[in-house]
Amino acid sequence: MAKGLLVTYALWAVGGPAGLHHLYLGRDSHALLWMLTLGGGGLGWLWEFWKLPSFVAQANRAQGQRQSPGGGTPPLSPIRFAAQMVVGIYFGLVALISLSSMANFYTVALPLAVGLGVLLVATVGNQTSDFKNTLGAAFLTSPIFYGRPIAILPISLAASITAQKHRSYKASVKSETLSVRLYRLGLAYLTFTGPLAYSTLCNTAATLSYVSVLLLPYRIWRLLVGDPGFNSSYFQEWEKLYEFVQSFQDEKRQLAYQVWGLSEGATNEEIHRSYRELVKVWHPDHNLHQTEEAQRHFLEIQAAYEALKETSP
Repeated sequence: MAKGLLVTYALWAVGGPAGLHHLYLGRDSHALLWMLTLGGGGLGWLWEFWKLPSFVAQANRAQGQRQSPGGGTPPLSPIRFAAQMVVGIYFGLVALISLSSMANFYTVALPLAVGLGVLLVATVGNQTSDFKNTLGAAFLTSPIFYGRPIAILPISLAASITAQKHRSYKASVKSETLSVRLYRLGLAYLTFTGPLAYSTLCNTAATLSYVSVLLLPYRIWRLLVGDPGFNSSYFQEWEKLYEFVQSFQDEKRQLAYQVWGLSEGATNEEIHRSYRELVKVWHPDHNLHQTEEAQRHFLEIQAAYEALKETSP
């Protein structure tokens, strides 16, 4: 069925930042990009107003016969390259907030997140790029800047250049049902937002500290323009919130030390050794004669371990 321009504009107006019009046109990569960035921060959504007729025409042509990989190389687009850079950096910052506590973050999680952000933009519309080469460039660049958050920038640059070098048109594919497409988009959305939600709920203090850093450019800009409604009270409220959350995290850490009978400042080795010993003592499988008490102690030990793992350096 041919796609209608009026329907597309209606969906753009009603659910544009969520990518509903792109979902209608079969542009799933673009829909996911808008879901994860709220329409490119709103700017991309507004800019699309003039592009919708070409999107509709492209969708209607694709229903007949999509251009094959042998049809040549797509023209170089500075806008797409810039978008790849920005989204790669954005994905890297989200990974820094939500996954930085995991082992091998700078060699595995960070380049993977940045590379996937670049590839998401590379697959918008009727174009795509080589996944292996783009991710390979991201992984090869990450060790050079190991342990530095600034690594996000060169990783995104290397992946974007590689994605542009290997750009091509998408091959012809069979149409899928809407339920399958929504299922795939839902999984991708949960993969992106799940770790961020977990970090916000379980390690709120660290999340707030990262967010406060990300807000610095906004703070500087407001100070430079001299906004009369902008004063120190805003940041005093932010500092109060941060101090409150930090005190809550400190209380969790103190309770965890009490559960294990350790003094504050215990080393990671002491924490792991105490954890292993207490797990052996209070595992429910080893205490069948006192299952309820063992279960309670076992859960306390697990919660204490999570609290200390989140706050340990």
